[in-house]
Amino acid sequence: MSVPKPTRVLLLTQWFDPEPTFKGLVFARELVRQGFDVEVVTGFPNYPGGKVYPGYKIKWLQRELIDGVHITRVPLYPNHDQSAVKRVLNYLSFAASTLFYGVFMAKRANVIYAYHPPLTVGISASLIRFFRRIPVVYDIQDMWPDTLRATGMLNNPRALRIVDAVCRWVYRRVDRIVVLSPGFKRLLLQRGVAEDKVSVIYNWADEASLAAPIGEVPAGFPTDGPFRILFAGNIGKAQALGSVLSAAEILQKQGIRVCWLMLGGGVEVNNLKDEAERKQLANVVFLPAVPMAEVGAYLQAADALLVHLRKDPIFEITIPSKTQAYMAVGKPLLMAVDGDAADLVKQSGGGVVAESEDAEALAQAALQLASTSGAELEAMGQQAQSYYRERLALAVGVQKFGDLFRQLAQAGGR
Repeated sequence: MSVPKPTRVLLLTQWFDPEPTFKGLVFARELVRQGFDVEVVTGFPNYPGGKVYPGYKIKWLQRELIDGVHITRVPLYPNHDQSAVKRVLNYLSFAASTLFYGVFMAKRANVIYAYHPPLTVGISASLIRFFRRIPVVYDIQDMWPDTLRATGMLNNPRALRIVDAVCRWVYRRVDRIVVLSPGFKRLLLQRGVAEDKVSVIYNWADEASLAAPIGEVPAGFPTDGPFRILFAGNIGKAQALGSVLSAAEILQKQGIRVCWLMLGGGVEVNNLKDEAERKQLANVVFLPAVPMAEVGAYLQAADALLVHLRKDPIFEITIPSKTQAYMAVGKPLLMAVDGDAADLVKQSGGGVVAESEDAEALAQAALQLASTSGAELEAMGQQAQSYYRERLALAVGVQKFGDLFRQLAQAGGR
């Protein structure tokens, strides 16, 4: 009796380890553990600096085998600066390389997985599907053009319309679409995508790094006295952390001992530091960004963890990835993102919710947490962690992807 061959997945992603990436080696390795044969097609690592990493040199092909994952690197134009033309060249060069490799050189797969962004990966996957008749699962992590508009990455109305038209072209040609929140699915349905074509699979956290963090928190990290609320991640315009400084000002004037910790870097750090100094905020501490392997130590040292984004319709259907990381470490959340992310925290019972960009609401939520007993805070964190393990964990999410891959592979084989 012959043993059935494992389902073969061709995983297309422009960013992959050692670059900082979400669905990289951890995702591919778990697919292998669950019985899949996985080939990753990616570029030569250059993100976020736009320079090829030491130990790599761009050439036609480079193959690696890591923990059972076959990795094929194809050439691309390395760039991640502010030039729109160079960024487009970066995206298009990778798409062209993957298209050529996928059509002419890749071993035939049972299913293609394509990671978005950028949109050009979806175009490449759709064309490979056309030529080789391989079903495609399209994983949307950013809803274009909405996110481009909301973050200010692209403001030209004509360009946004073109991006929207290309997105719809890709949606029509892929076999299944995976999104990270119910709101993303609702938006796709409004845009004419069939309901049975879209699946919601929540993101997971970097569980290994969070479970065994390296390093220690610095001397500037408050250890005694105030209730410590930590924000960890990019500090840019989308995070709208000026509202947090206003909340800190409110609490400082009331003499309430809550300390807000800002861990990370970004374009708004200096502006926020200047504002905190102007307001003479003694209850706000800025900490420089640290590698992901060290973030867990900071999360564990805080009393509660903050998620905040500015008010925008696209953010109401977004679940920031830090949400899952916060839940995984078992700490109470202060969720100040309206919509799906707030619903997740409410369902878990793992934190409190405040309206986005509302300083008074943030201050009240912080006071509520600071006034909660240690035992109740611990129980709240445990509820967040249990919810994560049962519904959002790596093994849970990859199992859902695996079911989808096998379903499409079987349908394609008939």
